[in-house]
Amino acid sequence: MVDKLTLDIRPSPIAGAWYPGEAKQLRHEAAGYLDQATQVEFSGEIKGLILPHAGWFYSGLTAAHALKAIKGQSYQRIIIISPSHQAYRGHLLTSGHDAYQTPLGTIPVDHDFLNHLADILTEKQIVLNPIRNDREHSIEIELPFLQYLLKNGFELVPIMMMDQSLAIARILADALVALITAESQEAKTLLIASSDLSHFFHQHEANYLDHNLIEGLQNFDPAKFYQLKSSHGAEACGHGAMATVLLATRKLGANQVTIADYRTSGDISGDLNSVVGYVSAIISTDNGVG
Repeated sequence: MVDKLTLDIRPSPIAGAWYPGEAKQLRHEAAGYLDQATQVEFSGEIKGLILPHAGWFYSGLTAAHALKAIKGQSYQRIIIISPSHQAYRGHLLTSGHDAYQTPLGTIPVDHDFLNHLADILTEKQIVLNPIRNDREHSIEIELPFLQYLLKNGFELVPIMMMDQSLAIARILADALVALITAESQEAKTLLIASSDLSHFFHQHEANYLDHNLIEGLQNFDPAKFYQLKSSHGAEACGHGAMATVLLATRKLGANQVTIADYRTSGDISGDLNSVVGYVSAIISTDNGVG
């Protein structure tokens, strides 16, 4: 086992600002959101989640509605796919560090999986670029919730999409599925798409735009995200991440998207003039569907 003292650890750039920076308060806040969240009804095995990535004050409760479904579960690996909010070279980004740091401890990065993924992507002329000391919040914001819920720990596969095109989403989804299905059934993997929805519209318009995209989610129709985006019928900063996870989980047997929660920043702050939309969802194998 690798000594944690020898690990090259990515320090958190957002702890203490986007979520509590002290472990006791962080656990208390995670527990509070999960206690408030509804136990969402769904069927079958969970293959993926869709989670928002704003600061916990705004999106923590929405995230908790979906995350509550994995309480008591155990995963060897969690793949989180997000947009990149900073510019780097490459179609896709990952971490060059050995582990992520939060106030709840370190999370090892699964570089073995990432190396195999990079080999597959290279054959498709897709560059997976490892970066260091990034300030990307959209992966890290999910991690303390996962640490709190998954007591046995997990390895992390962080993927940030510079190119969120449908073509890249399809190639990435196929590569992920090939690696996941090549492993033994005991090695459970959870896929997570990190994305917020519309940004800075009035509440009424945000609700309209967001529900257009949510309909695409429920219909397992990632192509609709791109049609809506091009026609200004919806917005999502992580549309490519959601498309990738929908495509991958579909190939892994999922056939049901259950919306766990939807709200906007205006529902929390009371300012309805310029809001950001948040959705969380559970992607599962509906055993009632043939």
